[in-house]
Order: sequence, then structure tokens, then C-alpha cells
Amino acid sequence: MPMPSLIKLCFLLMPQFLIGSRIIPATVFTVQNSCSKTIWPGTLSGNGAAVLGGGGFALSPGEFMQFPAPPGWSGRFWARTGCSFGATGDGNCATGNCGGGLKCTGSGVPPASLVEFTLANSNSEKDFYDVSLVDGYNLPLSVRPSGGSGDCQYAGCVADLNKSCPTELQVIVFGEVVACKSACTAFNTPEYCCTGNHSTPSTCPPTNYSLLFKNACPSAYSYAYDDQSSLRTCSGADYFITFCPST
Repeated sequence: MPMPSLIKLCFLLMPQFLIGSRIIPATVFTVQNSCSKTIWPGTLSGNGAAVLGGGGFALSPGEFMQFPAPPGWSGRFWARTGCSFGATGDGNCATGNCGGGLKCTGSGVPPASLVEFTLANSNSEKDFYDVSLVDGYNLPLSVRPSGGSGDCQYAGCVADLNKSCPTELQVIVFGEVVACKSACTAFNTPEYCCTGNHSTPSTCPPTNYSLLFKNACPSAYSYAYDDQSSLRTCSGADYFITFCPST
């Protein structure tokens, strides 16, 4: 990984956690901005887990931050773009908005590219992770495991889907396409959202819109039942999350 212009560290000593009678080290997430502009990553934790990064923070081009997460942690990361925040942290973003502040109070408003994790509770279990475009796309994104065992595969989307986004899915700000909606977000119908009579894998197959995402980014989730080619597993790894990764 190239040396960034500025390193932000969110811990001084590597935390460890006592689970039962065994000590398990924290999983470390490294979140890096390789984009040409400042982004504002957001974080959301599930099941009452620790909130990482206070819920949201700014990253200038080349910067990264690192966060230790306890065993069993689950949550997601995404990037907000085009943000403006005041001295008290109040403000809004063109994409990925999450409650009107620097520190997110909920999940990002679609469309936004995101990465999801469910960490193992013990060394004998696996982490699960994926890059998802189910909520649409705003920036290229990748996740790479480091130091783990098992399959531990890369997942991501390096294509610029804003350039190939169909007109009916485009989010335009000041004449520029800044994000690409999912068909579910755009049309809110059962066949695109996999709801109602379309709530099973057999009744909710890929659509032309989800295939557009899948063909561009084969290792990312393109719709709700895209598990087979998109869900990743790994054991004992740390994870590098990069926005605007190189090809």
C-alpha cells in the first residue's frame, strides 16, 4: 500500500478481547481514500456493537484511518461525497447522507457503494464480508484481507458506473452524474426490490439493471440474492478498505 500524505491512527496499542477463556486480538480495519477529492466515510454498527470512527469522519486524498473491532462485530462502511459541514458537525452530502451530520446516525441514503462485515466470535469461526451495490453506486470501492486463512478473496468494484449509468438511474448534481441508483431505489417495485411475491431467489432473478452492475463489477453484490459470487469468507484477517482503488 503506498504511503499516504497523512496517517490517522485511532488506537495506540492493539486491543485484545477475552472471550470465554481465550484472548482474541481485535480485527483492524484500514479505511483509505485513494480518490482525488475529500470523502466522508460513514460507519454503521449492528446488534449494539461498538461504533467505529464515531460514525463518520473526513478523509483527504491519500489519508487513511485504522479502527480495531471486537470479535462478533458487524456493520458497514460507505463513502459520502460532496459534503458540507459546519463547525458543530451539522450538514449534508450529495451522496450517502446519513442523518444530517458528520457523525452518522443511521445507514447512508441510497445510492451508495458499501462494504459489509460480520466478524467471527472466535478463532475457529469465519468472518463474512462483501461489497454491495444493492443500494446503488457512488464511488469505486474494494476490500482486501490481510494475514488471514481460508479463501480470503478480494471483493470490490473498480469500474466507474456513473459513466455508464442509464439515464433513469442517474443522480445528477450541478450537471454531473454523482451516483447511480439501483432499480429498487429508482422504481420501488417488488420485482426489483425482491419483496412481496418476488421475495425468494426463484421469484427474484437478476434483471437487466442488476446485470449491468454485475457485468461491470463481478465480485460485488448486484441485487438481493447475489450471494454465490459475492459473499466472501476469511479467518483471522485484518481488512483494507479502499475508496477509488486503482485497477
